[in-house]
Amino acid sequence: RKLKIVEILNQHKKVTVAELCELFDVSSATIRNDLRELDQTGQLTRTHGGAIIKTKASFEPDSTQKRDLNVTGKQKIAQVAINLIEDGDTIILDTGTTTLELAKLLAQKKHLTVVTNDFYIASVIEEFDTINIILMGGIVKKKFHCTVGLPGKEMLAGLRVDKAFLGTNSLSLEDGATTPDVNLAATKKDMIANASKVILLCSNRKVGKTSFAQF
Repeated sequence: RKLKIVEILNQHKKVTVAELCELFDVSSATIRNDLRELDQTGQLTRTHGGAIIKTKASFEPDSTQKRDLNVTGKQKIAQVAINLIEDGDTIILDTGTTTLELAKLLAQKKHLTVVTNDFYIASVIEEFDTINIILMGGIVKKKFHCTVGLPGKEMLAGLRVDKAFLGTNSLSLEDGATTPDVNLAATKKDMIANASKVILLCSNRKVGKTSFAQF
């Protein structure tokens, strides 16, 4: 319910307690408690009778929070992206819940080599017989099941891939693709530098927004 409240605020900028009570069919006390908790974690600003969006460029929901958000949209993006992959390609799959949906479709392809910094993605494609996996090393970004840092950079420096599929937290004409974590932004830059073609997987919910670090 709290994830949905944040999603509504991202779309409409403000919401009232009455609207949320009707939407979720719960009491005003329950909604006020939700808003209080979300305000304490910096995800919104409480107002008299409701809440307004609070933009924090450094805030990043963890993978568990993002996993069930807009699943249908992520699957549609993945269905488009899989058509950009050919048998025999070498690809990078960046960490993220949308790239994870793409990873689930890779069984449709043969003789791929996949480089990734995401444990979940690696575990999914491990089951696919004709796909080779290279898992990037580095510092584990806790609650995000991925690695960042120098070991991954050094590994990528010796590789050249056909395509890199990247996720993003925000995308705008002014600032480009951005993410709240500077270390993750650096890893994404390294992925871009070592790919012949870069494909950004981004839902319209992220367009027009900006996070802390550009990549």
